[in-house]
Amino acid sequence: MSRHIVVLAGSNRGDSQSLKVARYLRQRLTDLNLCDASDLIDLAACRLPLWPEKDHDEVWRTQQSILAKATALIVISPEWNGMACPALKNFFLYAGINELGHKPALLVGVSAGLGGAYPIAELRASSYKNCRITYLPEQLIIRHVESLLNGQEPVHEDDNRIRGRADWVLRMLCQYEVAFREIRLALEHPPAFSTGM
Repeated sequence: MSRHIVVLAGSNRGDSQSLKVARYLRQRLTDLNLCDASDLIDLAACRLPLWPEKDHDEVWRTQQSILAKATALIVISPEWNGMACPALKNFFLYAGINELGHKPALLVGVSAGLGGAYPIAELRASSYKNCRITYLPEQLIIRHVESLLNGQEPVHEDDNRIRGRADWVLRMLCQYEVAFREIRLALEHPPAFSTGM
């Protein structure tokens, strides 16, 4: 079975720092030979209408087909006033067990300052409930993001350290991906229990 990782850039803003981080991590997956294929979903470029829509639109159908191929995910959330941004919260209202069920995911927090932890806590608390995405116990928080991950080489010690940690958690994600394949194959999902407790 091939390893297919989807990187989700969760910002509402076009050309965001979250998108920069998403592109960097996707490139590292290739550089480190950690996956067979990857996709990038940019929620700013591919905007979902506010849930619920009576008819899922073409944007969601495209995202569904990408997510169906995913065997693991990287979920990147900027911090907006201490919260996960609206586009990402809206995404998790659409995504269900068929798209994300029992797929391991790395949470990445992005902050222009010293924050980044609150969106991760928020997503851990609620976003998994219906879709059964399974977050790693580790996460990556990129603080002062504008000064990091900007070129091929690190420009200071903080940049070097975050790049090393990123590689470490990407390798961890791929180990979880291997372990979760058997879990997904073994589980059934009765419709009566589709939305959790």
